[in-house]
Amino acid sequence: MSARLIRGRLLSFKQAPQGLDDSSSYSYEEDGAVLMRDGMIAASGDYAAVKTNAPEDCIESDHRPHLIMPGFIDTHIHFPQMQIVGSYASALLEWLTTYTFVEEQRFSDADHAARIASAFFDELLRHGTTTAAAYCSVHKQSADAFFTESHRRNLRMIAGKVMMDRNAPPGLLDTPQSGYDDTKAVIEEWHGKGRQMVAITPRFAITSTPGQLEMAATLMREHPDLHMQTHLSENHAEIAFAKELFPWSQDYTHVYEHYGLLGPKSLFGHCIHLEEREADIMSETGSVAVFCPTSNLFLGSGLFDLKTLDERDKPVRIAVATDIGGGTNYSMLRTIDEGYKVLQLQGQRMNPLESFYRITLGNAQALSLDDRIGSLEPGREADLVVLNARATPAMALKMDVVSKLTEELFLLQTLGDDRAIAETYVAGEPAKSVLANHPV
Repeated sequence: MSARLIRGRLLSFKQAPQGLDDSSSYSYEEDGAVLMRDGMIAASGDYAAVKTNAPEDCIESDHRPHLIMPGFIDTHIHFPQMQIVGSYASALLEWLTTYTFVEEQRFSDADHAARIASAFFDELLRHGTTTAAAYCSVHKQSADAFFTESHRRNLRMIAGKVMMDRNAPPGLLDTPQSGYDDTKAVIEEWHGKGRQMVAITPRFAITSTPGQLEMAATLMREHPDLHMQTHLSENHAEIAFAKELFPWSQDYTHVYEHYGLLGPKSLFGHCIHLEEREADIMSETGSVAVFCPTSNLFLGSGLFDLKTLDERDKPVRIAVATDIGGGTNYSMLRTIDEGYKVLQLQGQRMNPLESFYRITLGNAQALSLDDRIGSLEPGREADLVVLNARATPAMALKMDVVSKLTEELFLLQTLGDDRAIAETYVAGEPAKSVLANHPV
């Protein structure tokens, strides 16, 4: 694999920004470069300095005046739900039964799963997302299709075969044993193959019996390096149903706690309506609450209380995600824009430095992958995004009066979408500009 040098303005975070004036939280190069070799970042920093270390046959791409950042990271997304985005329903449980469970049954067909997998990764790369934590369907072939396509594109992806053995149509049910066996097979076939990572994925407590949750916990004990992903406290009716199914539980989170599913690699989608005890135990176990603003607004689920969770005496680790297809956009730019509004409605603020930290290094830290992705540091995997703040006429007009980096970031957040992604690099190679057209 040949070396590649890309030139532009570099922005990479070192830690969570404490305010708009916290310049120590990030590194910025006005005329910078990233040298990529064998899928890794070999050097980054001032262009002239990095250029001197580049081999003579290095391919060079000049992206000035665009901004180069680590690729965006999506921590909660449903690969089988591409064709139900924007489906009309009153709330979560109706939406699941009317659309989601109907659509996901189609993924028993391996050809359909392969077609959607190709479209799925095209869409992520168009929007600058280079890593995601994804749910497949209950069918093993859906996970195989996902990882086959991800591996072909050399992406860093996390995904799992969904486990669900009740409260769903027969075509979407496994059993505790088959869910265990199929997940075990997916782990053996795909985890650690290239850049692929498998997550243990019980959909949520409502669709898993105690026996299946015990099997999920067994998988976690057998594979402590794996992620676990599920849903928690998204909707009041969901919470009530979970308490009805597990009447012994103190609260919804206690169900997962009881079965040993909490931990630093456990990702809990939504977490909108957590009680004090639930937030405490999530903090104590290092579990991650995943903020899905477009989905929460679309389904009317509620407003995620980010600042309270983040700033309490026992802070909860937080990630940000699109939650396609309850979520309404593949773009992490659109996602943080809606997240900003969710916080505004609660008298909270998320400044643009924090926004871009959260969808790069912050999400990498939430996934315990910040030693591999999320920054432009040498030794990290070379997944990058190139951002054009003049991508549309309206953005270009606004940029005429922008004088600060933070103003540019806020513009990208407020008006940006896939058009603002000038290029996406995966393992050091351009990916957006070479996309084939895969109609959904």
